[in-house]
This record gives sequence, structure tokens and C-alpha cells, in this order.
Amino acid sequence: MNSLENYLQNLKSKGFHFGEDVIGFIYFGKQYTGASDELTNVAIEYTLKAQRKFDGSFYISLLETFSNNGICNREEAVRYVNNQKLLGT
Repeated sequence: MNSLENYLQNLKSKGFHFGEDVIGFIYFGKQYTGASDELTNVAIEYTLKAQRKFDGSFYISLLETFSNNGICNREEAVRYVNNQKLLGT
């Protein structure tokens, strides 16, 4: 599992440059929902895939959905996103 900090550094190395406001919001969402680094990383990944950019409301909604559905790890989160067709596929 990648820490959130490492995940954000990895995204930066791939060309995703988030401002301090976005990074602060990412950490706020993680704390607000009590999400693990693993679920936070999945929420960021699928926010970027679905929205083609970072969308704070989509990100928070995903984190809340994971929490409300008892999703605890990446495998469960990916399965949920795919089952709900959140990416339109």
C-alpha cells in the first residue's frame, strides 16, 4: 500500500500538479471521512478517471460512499465503483 504522500508524489511525477488548496482539501476529506490512505488513494484515482480533473465534491462523495458502505480496502472500493458504473463503463 502506498501512503497518501507517496501517492501524491507519484501523481506529480506523472504530470498531475495539484495546488496547495487541492492538496489541503484531499487531506481534509481524508480526515473528515476517517478514510485510510488506501481508500483516499482510490478516491483520488477514480475522481481523476471519472472527471478528467480533480473535482472536490466527487472526491468527498466517493469517500463518504466508501465509508457508508463499509468498504475497507482497495479491492472492495474498485469492485463498488465498477458495480455502480461510476466511470460510465
